[in-house]
Amino acid sequence: MTDVLPDQLITLSPEAQAQLFTEARTANTFTDTPVGDDQLRAILDLAKYPPTAMNVQPLRVLFVRPGEGRDRLLTHVADGNKTKAATAPVVAVLAADTNFHEHLDTVFPIRPGMREHFAADPTTREAMARFNAGLQVGYFLLAVRAAGLAVGPMGGFDPAGVDTEFFTGTGWKSLLLVNIGHPGPDAWHPRLPRLDYDTIARHA
Repeated sequence: MTDVLPDQLITLSPEAQAQLFTEARTANTFTDTPVGDDQLRAILDLAKYPPTAMNVQPLRVLFVRPGEGRDRLLTHVADGNKTKAATAPVVAVLAADTNFHEHLDTVFPIRPGMREHFAADPTTREAMARFNAGLQVGYFLLAVRAAGLAVGPMGGFDPAGVDTEFFTGTGWKSLLLVNIGHPGPDAWHPRLPRLDYDTIARHA
């Protein structure tokens, strides 16, 4: 078992540390236990609170259950990921909304005029959407774990194909596929090594 995090994080219980971080791994198999809409709503209601620049909140999510939509999605998934994506109760397509500026009057009312500013600069707008949605991807994965569900993020898919299949006529750009459900048999691969503090950190 992985050691719990240091005493400096004592406000987070060892059980919560394990669920969110130290014992959490990517799930590779899932049971057929359903994931309800109320659970998906709770995940997004939790994931929406951490910070994004100017509160832009560009993450958008398409939840795909088994059926016709899943069949369409699988045509754009890499062969090594098809079985996992086919058997998960829900696959979330996480996307960045490059038209996030349409909501700026609501989410960032303290700076009037920002909607018009970003409307005139699509290149900066897309870069900002992708960066901040990337932050929200991390929040989303933690929120799935906080809901007591297993999470299986997958980068092996054709984003352009998914965008054409599902997001034509929108500003959504797919970033990641995430399998969501309850872990099945042999769901976890052994934990791979993590880099130590002295390798990843410097002090200036």
